[in-house]
Amino acid sequence: MYPLLELLQILIFPGILFAIFLAFIYEWLDRKIYAKFQNRVGPLYTGPMGILQPFADFVKLLAKEDIVPNDVDKPLFNILPIFALTLSLTGFLALPIISLKGIISFNGDLIFLIVLMTLICIVVIYAGVSSSNRFSTVGAERAALQLLGYEIPMMLSVVSVGIMANSMWIYEIVSIQSNTFWFLIGPGILGFAIFIICGQAELERIPFDIPEAETEIVAGWLTEFSGRKFALFRLTRNVELLYLSGLAVTLFLGGPSGPIILGLEPILYPIYFLIKTLFVLFLLTTLRALFARLRIDQMVNFSWKYLIPIAILHILFVRVIF
Repeated sequence: MYPLLELLQILIFPGILFAIFLAFIYEWLDRKIYAKFQNRVGPLYTGPMGILQPFADFVKLLAKEDIVPNDVDKPLFNILPIFALTLSLTGFLALPIISLKGIISFNGDLIFLIVLMTLICIVVIYAGVSSSNRFSTVGAERAALQLLGYEIPMMLSVVSVGIMANSMWIYEIVSIQSNTFWFLIGPGILGFAIFIICGQAELERIPFDIPEAETEIVAGWLTEFSGRKFALFRLTRNVELLYLSGLAVTLFLGGPSGPIILGLEPILYPIYFLIKTLFVLFLLTTLRALFARLRIDQMVNFSWKYLIPIAILHILFVRVIF
């Protein structure tokens, strides 16, 4: 019975199919909110209020011709889209949704989630390099430079949460937050702000969409990908958006915890998780709508001159206080 229940959790709820379904919904919300900021309508005709448009786009890409250029590194070129989606889905399975533990939960899993985010960016770099295209190579180089800019402050903001909770186990971090509200008081809110800014760069969203700048380098590291491979990379970004929103909620907003009625935890926990991740999604979409794309030198200068010093001072302050 227990193996069957675990299989259902991994595949159905709160597992892989749930993550993909929710990723499509969050892409639709992101596009609708972004359109509102620009006085546009956004997705409209496919499904009620255009809610099925992200799924329709995904199916359309799956049906398109899948072209593999002659000069690419074929093994890498073919496997990287699958590997990228697997990494983002694995990260989602570690988030607490229906309880204070994720499906994947162990002491030190916070470090595991940090490594996953870095690996996803490394996949992006390899995808550009393996394409043997000048635009893809430039996009990969930009992704690498951007990684050097945002990775340090993002990891410092995550580690600060571990210091405040005196634990690197997500279950213990969420449990402490469920009993106290000090995570978003004082140093917690600064770490949250740093994480949101760096998360926007991790997702390569405006103003940090530099590796995919379509007006400068076609589609950057994605230029040579088409059909099923491009569809998988696009789905990866949607799942990663959900994953980073959920990780921000887990680390800084108490995860799925909230006012609880005894016996209704399995129902209330997912509701609280969704409400909080929608709040983070709104923040990310607002950043996307308010700013124009930065140049890669501006992004790196901003990170090294401002984000990293602030993140270091933040973690030193947290270490002294806690």
